[in-house]
Amino acid sequence: MRKLIFALVFVFAQSVNGQRLPLVQPQGAAAAPIVITLQDALERARRLDVEVQSAIADVNSAGEDRKQAKAALLPGVSITSQYLGTQGNGVNPSGRYVSNDGVHLYRDWAVLHEDVTANTFRKTDTRRAEASEILAKAKVEVAQRGLAVTVTKNYYALVTAQRKYATAQLASQEADRFLELTRQQERLGEVAHYDVVKAQLQSEDQQQSFDDAALTMETSRLSLAVLMFPALNENFTVVDDLESGPVLPSFDDVRMLAEKDNPEIRAALQAVRQASLDTEAARNVRLPSLTVDLSYGIEANAFALHSTVAAFPEAGVLPNLGYAVVANLTIPVFDWGAQKSKVRQAQLRETQVQTQASQAQRQIAVNLQLNYDEAVGARASVNRARRTMDLATESLNLSNNRYRGGVAPASEVVDAQNAVVKARNDYADAQTRYRVAIAALQTFTGSF
Repeated sequence: MRKLIFALVFVFAQSVNGQRLPLVQPQGAAAAPIVITLQDALERARRLDVEVQSAIADVNSAGEDRKQAKAALLPGVSITSQYLGTQGNGVNPSGRYVSNDGVHLYRDWAVLHEDVTANTFRKTDTRRAEASEILAKAKVEVAQRGLAVTVTKNYYALVTAQRKYATAQLASQEADRFLELTRQQERLGEVAHYDVVKAQLQSEDQQQSFDDAALTMETSRLSLAVLMFPALNENFTVVDDLESGPVLPSFDDVRMLAEKDNPEIRAALQAVRQASLDTEAARNVRLPSLTVDLSYGIEANAFALHSTVAAFPEAGVLPNLGYAVVANLTIPVFDWGAQKSKVRQAQLRETQVQTQASQAQRQIAVNLQLNYDEAVGARASVNRARRTMDLATESLNLSNNRYRGGVAPASEVVDAQNAVVKARNDYADAQTRYRVAIAALQTFTGSF
């Protein structure tokens, strides 16, 4: 079974920088196990989780988009160098191309270019890029909080499996001791052989439960290991902190935290902001725009700061270095309704996003209430399970004493043993349920 799990979970080796990683982390003979807390498990899982890392990459990309949008507001500077050679005609100095004033023409310009539009004035693209970055950051937090629930489930599944393993071990030992006691009582003629058979069956059942608990613990360990390590590593231990779970705040406090620090609401609002800015950008295109090109350099018949103009040699040597400005004002007049259609299209998307955001807010409110109710129920379950475990332990002690005194039958002791095992396992399950419920609630509120 263990080999099958290895094959399913680690079927392909991971690679980093072109090098294949081993499927199994090599362990030293005397290597001490790594002690993993829940926080350690969360940090390790975040570094490996594909969804979280992809969301972080989106944040970095959105940050670059914001920088590019800000840079687009500023003039661009470029340098061009050209040589225009024209075939001469032997008569006039401009040659055969009338567009040139000489057979040799050199252009070396430093060009400053600026597009001035309504979007430039209103910084629409910059604000949209900022909204995209905030949205991407909110999605990172959503991914991290969702991962926290998964890691918490697997972490406490292992903690619970270890508890159940220890409980099964104690139960098996208790069953063996009871079997030995019934055999002694039978030899003394104080009980019937039925008691020995009953104790033998109990011993076999508890041994099977112990084996099953060992397999469950190993499976839980592998499920957690695959979230934390790039290669299979089972050489770790987890900290059993189920007894120190966080206190559940009041619902009013939880609701205030959700309203203040909910990444899903933040993402929905930024999506609405993006759509609104898209509509604004579509409207702005219908407004006039201005393009300015400032050139500074030379455009002369010689590659020099001073030269003779080929078309007017009688003017002598003249300066070549200077500037030229070209300003182009564009006023949209008619485009067969294309831009108007784009505005309507952007408005439709904005309305859709607003509807989705409203739906998301309502759904979050419902889910918040449901998860809070689950946490309340889990907390009550922990208290009941603790009382039941104490009562079951007391009942077992009484049954053992009654059996030794010849008052109780063997079946009463067996039932009491089974009740203790069930109560201890139920208590561990209840504590795990509470911790997972808290983790699910914190996806809406953040840590508390």
